[in-house]
Amino acid sequence: MKVLVAGASGAVGRRLVPILVRRGHTVFGMTHSADKVAELRALGAEPLVGNALDRQSVAHVLDASRPEVVIHQLTALSHATSLKHFDRQFAMTNRLRTEGLDLLLEGARRAGARRFVAQSFTGWTNPREGSRVKSEADPLDPHPPHWMRQTLDAIRYLEQVIGGTQDLEATALRYGYLYGPGTSFAPGGDILEAVRHRRLPLVGSGAGVWSFIHVDDIAMATVLAAEGAPAGVYNVVDDEPVEVGTWLPELARIVGARPPRHVPVWFARLLIGDTGIAMMTQSRGSSNAKIRNAFDWQPKYPTWRDGFRRGLADDAAASIAA
Repeated sequence: MKVLVAGASGAVGRRLVPILVRRGHTVFGMTHSADKVAELRALGAEPLVGNALDRQSVAHVLDASRPEVVIHQLTALSHATSLKHFDRQFAMTNRLRTEGLDLLLEGARRAGARRFVAQSFTGWTNPREGSRVKSEADPLDPHPPHWMRQTLDAIRYLEQVIGGTQDLEATALRYGYLYGPGTSFAPGGDILEAVRHRRLPLVGSGAGVWSFIHVDDIAMATVLAAEGAPAGVYNVVDDEPVEVGTWLPELARIVGARPPRHVPVWFARLLIGDTGIAMMTQSRGSSNAKIRNAFDWQPKYPTWRDGFRRGLADDAAASIAA
């Protein structure tokens, strides 16, 4: 099967491409940077350089690859570090989730693709009331903090377009909070280093519920969607949604750091704004029951506890070996 991975040089793409290759697929890797060509070729993909927001460029990539499956992994999150200015940090990713999605779908149809898989997100997008854990049947947050509205609108647009696509088998995979190689939750990553140096405090009650997933488990779920698992919208998260007040001190312990500082909400608002407050104290977790029932998938790291202990240690060892 011929597969085009748009955004193949990103955190998920770098884990996804080798799995697809090992399973016998011909993989084309789209990247916006010519500097990534050698890396993609080393992963086993045929590199194609293109601008995901330019119709002619996208058309050229799709015409050159003629894929049966298109996987949309396009984001621009490497420098998204400010919770206080959330929408500003996610502006380019929001364009990729809207304009970029439309151009890829247009190109996929013209190239004769039969399946389309797109990256979405679950976590702070859940409604911040009612049950502790939400499923795909729950709506997205109807009243997000002001500085998250544009980003949530882009996610909502992506899922509505995917859900309304009839001529392709279209799937949106809602990735939870990623950890592992290439993410902020990895040795050298922004969040892990902030925890290590006590720069990430425990805010207020720490009652916000997060759902984590290792990047390798994301990659495997994405491969299964590409290979023909039932189309739809799925949460891709581990088995144990967890409060910030639990995972943050445990992560500090695992990396050998002192316990995180505890700050009141009013003080944290000056540092991370209402968006950060919502994520740390009000967010709801996500259920993986739907994908477990529909896909032949189970996470390698079933819980964040196991993943933080084994997965982060494995990642650090692999980094040293490399």
